[in-house]
Amino acid sequence: MTLLDFARGPALEASLVVFALGVTWRLVGVLALPWRLVPATPREGAPSAAGAWFEASWRKLWPYPAFKKANTFTFVNGYVSHIGLAIVVFLFAPHVLFIKSLTGLSWATLPSNFVELVGVVTLAAFVAAMVRRLNDPVTRLISRVDDYVSWIVTVLPIATGLLATMHIGARYETLLSLHILSLCAFFIWFPFGRLMHAFLFFVSRGVTGVRLGRRGAAI
Repeated sequence: MTLLDFARGPALEASLVVFALGVTWRLVGVLALPWRLVPATPREGAPSAAGAWFEASWRKLWPYPAFKKANTFTFVNGYVSHIGLAIVVFLFAPHVLFIKSLTGLSWATLPSNFVELVGVVTLAAFVAAMVRRLNDPVTRLISRVDDYVSWIVTVLPIATGLLATMHIGARYETLLSLHILSLCAFFIWFPFGRLMHAFLFFVSRGVTGVRLGRRGAAI
């Protein structure tokens, strides 16, 4: 068995199983929590739970005015990295074919050259975010191992994917194997680290909004 056979065979299959079971376990754990968030009677004029949930989720997409100037870089860079990552993952033809092989779903893709450019910009955004984390005393102080591991397992598939598509550094088969193996590491780590926020951010923001709304606090 070659490295490529192992990567796109047993390694990929095992990582997808861990990913699926891990995400399911985390979601079930969250949904099984008591839903009576605040026992006290809601204050007069408090928004409905659904309204508070939606408002909190929407407002958190933008920085508070008081912190807008100080957080401009973090805000813009965060959107660049997340939108860029979404384009690379879901609009690159080989990735759509991979998703189709798993789910049977497919959709239109973007030109490869454009996606490669987006991949370079996305990689630069992630690197910039890490540089800022390491140079900002407050951010560096509150950073944990999870933050760095999550960054590594996210950046590696982007970097190895770019090397593979550009045929830089080694034979294509080797680069493709490394790309798939890095993706396997991403799948395995995803349910157990901060990357799980991709599924949980809406829940956590909504719960916070409901709590604040029932107490009559500004969301």
